[in-house]
Amino acid sequence: SSQGAVSRALDRLDRAALAVLEALLVLPAPASPAALRGRLGLSRPQTVALVERLREYGLVWGTDKALRVAPGVRQALPFPAGLGPVAKEALAALPAERLALLALDLGLTATSFAGPGGLAELIAERLAAPEDLIDAAGPEARAALDQLAWGPPTGRIDNARRPVALETAQSPIEKLLARGLLVATDDRTVTLPREVGLYLRRDVLFRDLAMPGLHGTDRALPVTDQIAAGQAFTALRLTEELLEHWGLEPPPVLRSGGLAVRDLKAAAVVLDVPETDAALIIEVAYAAGLLAREAEWMPTRSYDLWLLRDAAERWTDLANAWLDTDRVPGLAGERDDRDKAINALAEESTRSNAPTVRREALQALTPGLAATVESVRDQLAWRHPRRTGGLHDRMVGWALREAAVLGLTGYGALASYARELLDGVEVNLAKLLPEPVDHVLLQADLTAVAPGPLVPELGRELALTADVESKGGATVYRFTPESVRRALDAGRTVAELKDLLTRHSATPVPQPLTYLIDDVSRRHGQLRVGTALSYLRCDDPATLEEIFADRRAAALRLHRLAPTVLASRLSRQELLESLRALGFAPVAESQEGGVVITRKDVHRAESTARSGPPEHMLSPDTALAAVRALRAGEEAAQIGAPEGDLPRTPAMAMIEELRAAIGQRLWIGYLDQQGQATSRIIEPVRVDGGYLTAYDQTRASIQRFALHRITGVRNA
Repeated sequence: SSQGAVSRALDRLDRAALAVLEALLVLPAPASPAALRGRLGLSRPQTVALVERLREYGLVWGTDKALRVAPGVRQALPFPAGLGPVAKEALAALPAERLALLALDLGLTATSFAGPGGLAELIAERLAAPEDLIDAAGPEARAALDQLAWGPPTGRIDNARRPVALETAQSPIEKLLARGLLVATDDRTVTLPREVGLYLRRDVLFRDLAMPGLHGTDRALPVTDQIAAGQAFTALRLTEELLEHWGLEPPPVLRSGGLAVRDLKAAAVVLDVPETDAALIIEVAYAAGLLAREAEWMPTRSYDLWLLRDAAERWTDLANAWLDTDRVPGLAGERDDRDKAINALAEESTRSNAPTVRREALQALTPGLAATVESVRDQLAWRHPRRTGGLHDRMVGWALREAAVLGLTGYGALASYARELLDGVEVNLAKLLPEPVDHVLLQADLTAVAPGPLVPELGRELALTADVESKGGATVYRFTPESVRRALDAGRTVAELKDLLTRHSATPVPQPLTYLIDDVSRRHGQLRVGTALSYLRCDDPATLEEIFADRRAAALRLHRLAPTVLASRLSRQELLESLRALGFAPVAESQEGGVVITRKDVHRAESTARSGPPEHMLSPDTALAAVRALRAGEEAAQIGAPEGDLPRTPAMAMIEELRAAIGQRLWIGYLDQQGQATSRIIEPVRVDGGYLTAYDQTRASIQRFALHRITGVRNA
């Protein structure tokens, strides 16, 4: 019956079960199933089943004819069925003077008064039949009551407890307060008494307990599967493109651990999708273990193994990762409670209920029906009425949108293989996905057409050698001088490029493409760029030849640029010192070609006034203190901490031992301000005021120890 346990049990109830529990709170206790059926309009089997379910959760107890609510439920449901407290409880918040004035305005005689409790009871009896009071308040006041009738039964107004009399009431709210139809429970809150609420509802507790149906457009299941499978394949392709791109140019990790907004925008441009879809692909890749964070965001080794699997298995990995992750991609770009932007891959995107919301949203869908988001939310609100509103409703919308991007739904309807995924059985998706092809169609306009998804190896090589011009059922690649140069920079040779195109082209290699490769290769590598931190120059080539041929000069990492110039990857100073160690006499050269003077300038400090005696002229007191400190340190090092556990001594006995041991050496256990136990070797001086003053030999100084921190004493 703890608050947390009751709350978790209530979260599992649907609208019908929760209505039965709320009805039990409204009806006089104990209640019977017959009374429940009369108030809720349920059949006998429905009532029995719902009551048994409440028994299983420990929310209801008692016999079949006398049902009671478990402790803690009434506090967890302060307004059952959307009704306020009974009038007697609500009126208890008013002072006796206000109750007396209200009773007089309602026509109750003073002789009937029996204190505040009696006043509240009399007024409550009068409010049990409030029809004439409501009519007298006027139509505007009746409209205000109707707004509170079906809950919540409270409203906010300023100065709610102001004195109000029937004669002076002007506004509709004042007219209701003067007649007790609304009760001020605090300075800014007015409450509708339960008796008035039931009258406005005509004694009906709930409007409708039937589960709302889904509304939408009918879809043929074969068409749904085809559309969804096509989108599933697109999600696979986007994931591969993202990770291949980040494998070459990984974005940095923010200090907060997320992905920068500019990097998310760049990824969306590369994938040619909206930023919301790019954030989804990134988060799912991370959840599936294909993307990891080091100094930068980059693919993992698992990604290479993942590529070796067939498309259906790869998609299943992504879909399961999305269903099970507690990360919410839809939060990327939103603001947190501190009005700070939430980045993709940031820790702020985590919500523990995300997997539950996704599965419930998809399980609510039925095959062959593209349900609207609003109808799905309404049905989930009936199934779990305590989980609705705010972020939960937004997460339902995100789940349906993300399911469409990943290929679990097509045209808004649930795919047949998605139902298999939710049920935990083997997903039969392979027959719906296109077979990878290992060939392209080369054309004379320097383009290549891929008639379907390419096998991974060919896809990688073609993405390196050509640029994607258009995507769709067939992908068009275009060869440009820049793309061919990119392949050559990656280490591909001209022969390898031509062999790749010859082996994987269903048509002969066009002559313009061959010319393009040859032209780019002739210019490729004519200019060489390397790294050199220093150089070695000499007008005598023989001297440089001697150094270059010396085996001891291998560590200099020299490279010949010209007969009189050698380059090195060592810094200038390291090269100078290394050459001098070999017996040469080099000098440093400036950028203008002049000799750099390596002798350091002599620096001097400003003269200052001499203060104090020289170090060899110490006073006797200073010398004595220094000697004592040295001896104490040596003695403490020789003694060390005694072996065994820290001493434990009762408080009174410890104080007596400390006083008796003044001038002697003791071992004490002492707790510091962090509560950590330490050992001390001390010589007690005095005990007073809750403190022990002693010479601490382990620190060579006089210390004060709080007596309550000393765990015990023992002879050292």
